[in-house]
Order: sequence, then structure tokens, then C-alpha cells
Amino acid sequence: MDDYTLRLYDMLASLSPRPGDHPTVVVLTPGIYNSAYFEHSYLAQQMGVELVEGSDLEVGDDDCVYMRTIEGLERVDVIYRRIDDLFMDPEVFHPDSSLGVPGLMRAWRKGNVALANAPGAGVADDKVVYAFVPEIIKYYLDQDPLIANVPSYLCMREKDRKYVLANLDKLVVKPANESGGYGMMVGPHATSAEHKRFAKLIQKDPRNYMAQPTLALSTSPTLCDDNQMEPRHIDLRPFILSGGPGTSYVTTGGLTRVALRKGSLVVNSSQGGGSKDTWIVDTEGF
Repeated sequence: MDDYTLRLYDMLASLSPRPGDHPTVVVLTPGIYNSAYFEHSYLAQQMGVELVEGSDLEVGDDDCVYMRTIEGLERVDVIYRRIDDLFMDPEVFHPDSSLGVPGLMRAWRKGNVALANAPGAGVADDKVVYAFVPEIIKYYLDQDPLIANVPSYLCMREKDRKYVLANLDKLVVKPANESGGYGMMVGPHATSAEHKRFAKLIQKDPRNYMAQPTLALSTSPTLCDDNQMEPRHIDLRPFILSGGPGTSYVTTGGLTRVALRKGSLVVNSSQGGGSKDTWIVDTEGF
């Protein structure tokens, strides 16, 4: 992971709409009160680029984005945005947003600035989309995926919905557009009351729910609050960068997330999860 920020900068630079060896790249943050502000500032520092807020940027009459500096305005080529779509440009989205930059979408549509990630990329966070990934790979690449999907049941399909409702005690049910482990139910660990509540939610809005088998996650020795070593469930989240031609990069390793509550399968930090070091003992073949 040591070279991640260098790889990240190279990927961002490859997106620049202007030719040149040294494009102006910035990290756009909501500000110091955001829970991930440390990460934003760390990434900017490690990449050697400016950390900016919406008030530091403006869109000129030429529909280009400029950064305010003590030496005057400097054109910006690439923005690594860490703010949500809806707050990005008050001219297009929330009109009362002070986090974004008025006219930013206009500049982006005209090809005068690159945004990473592109607006709308969050559609990939829709968990229902996950079920279609093998078909997407086949359609766009004419290839079969090397790793099979976890079996997924889409409640908007009548056959799948009937199966899910009949097997709520065996499945993990997830809302399509939530993140951070919110709104989900791990069937084997849920009460009968929770099963009934989710059955009603699914029947009310089938498109918003999908289900998967409860997976047997790996465990790792973990130092717990009482200074005792106990097994806790873990998963591995890799990081993939994809920019211009030849810049795709998959990290060697990634983030190991751990469910700190005994018996829990929910590793999200927002649900009491934590992280562990990921040791790579053999890089042959990477």
C-alpha cells in the first residue's frame, strides 16, 4: 500500500483534459467537520496537491474551473471530489448547498475539468446492480468473470421474492441504496419480530431489497476490550484505481475490516467494526 498515493495521483493526472506533464489536481473536501477530513488532508498531502473547499474554487466566464491562490486564479484540471453528488453544484442539485461550486457541472459537461469519481458513479453502490455484474462483464467485454458472484435474490422478481420471504431466517437482506451496514438484516441472528418487519418492508417496496446467503466469513485473532484474544469475523476490501489508458491498478492487499462485536458478521466501521493490518507474504504473480 506504500505506493497507493503515487498511483492515485498518476490516475488522476491521466484524466486531465489539457495536455501537459503537470496538470493541476485538487482534492475537494466538505471541510473540517466531515468525519473523513483526516483522510482527505492526508491524501492531498501525500500526493502533493492542494486540499480545497467549495469556496476556494470558482467557474469563470469561459466555463473553466479556477482555484483562488495568493497569486491569483489558477486553472484546475482535475478534481478528486469527496462530496456527494447532491451537494456538488447548487446550480444543478441542492440550491442551498455551500459545499459545492456553482457552475461545476457546466464546466464538466464542456470537458474543461475532470471529476473523479464522475457524477452518477454511485449507481454502482446500488446493491441490486451487483446481481447484474456478470452480465455487464459479458456485454461490454465479451468475457466471463473469473470470480463467481455470491448468489443474489432480487425481491423485485416474483420468484426471488417468494424464496426470500420463505427463507428470511437463512438469508442476509440488504436495502438497495443504503451503505455502512445500515438497514440490513442478518437472518440467522435476527428475531422473529425482525423477520416479520422485513417481510412487510419487502412486500411494500420489493425493488429496494435484495438478499444473499449468509456467508461463513473468515476469522482472525483479535485483541478485545478485556485484553483477551478472541476470534472475530473479517473481510478484505481491495482498492482499484481506473483512469486513462494504462493506469488501472489493483492494490496488493487492501483494507481488512473486522467485526469487533462477538459473533457479529457486520464489519462496517459505522456499525462498530474496526480494521486490521493486511500482511502480504508473497507477491509472486501480482
